Amino acid sequence: MISRLEESPLFRIACPRHIVFFGASNNFNRMGSIMLSSIQSLGFEGPIYPVHPKEETVRGLKAYRSVMDLPEVPDLSIIVLPTELVCDALEECGQKGIKHAIVVSGGFRELGPEGEVRQERLASIAKKYEIKVLGPNCLGVANPHHKFNPTPIELEGRPGFVGLASQSGSFITQMFNYLHLHGMGFSTAFSVGNEAILDLVDCLEYLGACPKTKVITLYIEGIRRGKDFMRVARDIVGRKPIVALYVGGSDTGKKASLSHTGALSGPDEIYDAVFKQCGIIRARTLVELFDFALALGTLPPPKGNRVAIQTHSGGPGATAADACGRAGLQLPDLMPRTVERLRAYLPHTASTSNPVDLTFSKNNREYFSGIPDVLLSDDQVDMLLIYMLSPVVFIRRFLREGGIGESELERLEDTAVKELTRMMLDLPKKYRKPVVGYTFRSLQEKMTRDLLEGGIPIYPDAERAAKALAAHVRYHQIKSEFHTRHVE
Repeated sequence: MISRLEESPLFRIACPRHIVFFGASNNFNRMGSIMLSSIQSLGFEGPIYPVHPKEETVRGLKAYRSVMDLPEVPDLSIIVLPTELVCDALEECGQKGIKHAIVVSGGFRELGPEGEVRQERLASIAKKYEIKVLGPNCLGVANPHHKFNPTPIELEGRPGFVGLASQSGSFITQMFNYLHLHGMGFSTAFSVGNEAILDLVDCLEYLGACPKTKVITLYIEGIRRGKDFMRVARDIVGRKPIVALYVGGSDTGKKASLSHTGALSGPDEIYDAVFKQCGIIRARTLVELFDFALALGTLPPPKGNRVAIQTHSGGPGATAADACGRAGLQLPDLMPRTVERLRAYLPHTASTSNPVDLTFSKNNREYFSGIPDVLLSDDQVDMLLIYMLSPVVFIRRFLREGGIGESELERLEDTAVKELTRMMLDLPKKYRKPVVGYTFRSLQEKMTRDLLEGGIPIYPDAERAAKALAAHVRYHQIKSEFHTRHVE
């Protein structure tokens, strides 16, 4: 297990100082050109050296006929060439002294016996020159913190805390928008492709040592180095959570994995056992993978699995209660003192049992601060799940009814929302208990967006919120067990 990030064979792949790029041209319809454009658009701060047999410049950069003509030895080579040219290009990189490469090009093991021979040649060249290769048949890496994104889609949002190692390239690039909309971002994301040299285990080690990564997510079609994978995972889970999505357990999944990257999948129950032995949280869908990551990367450790639910409508409260029960979470009775304190905030038609259903919210400040404060102070409550009906629509109507003109309305509305957001963001810090919201409205409404970016997860429905809370509880139980074993 690496002790420092710089010791990883992936370090200069994820954090290069200078790059040589094969396969970009001034024809923007080419994959290489699109990927080079992504690197430039994010503002990569090191030199980029395109290699092209004819062009004098490529996308405004001086082009070179051969890698041997470069003025220095780059940290990283990115190869997006026709399959038959890839091995020759890697050979030249080796002769130049380049020690790291991303091979994006496909046409290797995933195509069967003929492709297997090509991949063996690729691996032979890499070993001859001690080149650390990511791929082939991959999209490489995205490291927003290093301003490095050589994938076909431009980065959206801010750098984040989610690490990803994926045997599908699309998930490290097509998830940019999804993570941003759900209040997250990648720390570093790897696409391993066919794993000719570097593999899922190497990525797991890197992310385990990466200080920007709070939670590791894995998209798995098949694990080649099973013992090493388990050893590395066990070492990591005591320090940070790992969430895995395995898709090779069904017959259809196996066929898709084999044709995708040539991965050999195993029975679903074997992977289930492996994940349990390693302390890995298993997700059953891609949505769950990142739902769990959001909770695990933002919430304080829970003391138990007891949830208080707060709502101002009976249906959302009942839905949340049912979802919590199905997820294995408990809804405790509130302490008499808590019930007594709640009466000051609730109309006479409200329910003071759990879920706490206001039926009507008299005051936005009370709903988003006063009532949650009372519930979180209850020793019987470990977590709070709150129904988020954004107050913006009510604030806007209230201001208009008060005769506020449109010129002032937006400013006052913004001030009110900021104050409510600040009060709610203070709650998990004050009590060191998880606070999670759920809503059936857009996650892009202003207060919801501000809470997401401030570190309070908001989910599009109660079931997703409950499952994420259950995953959060499960990980901290696993972490406690791992620490106990280590001490013993």
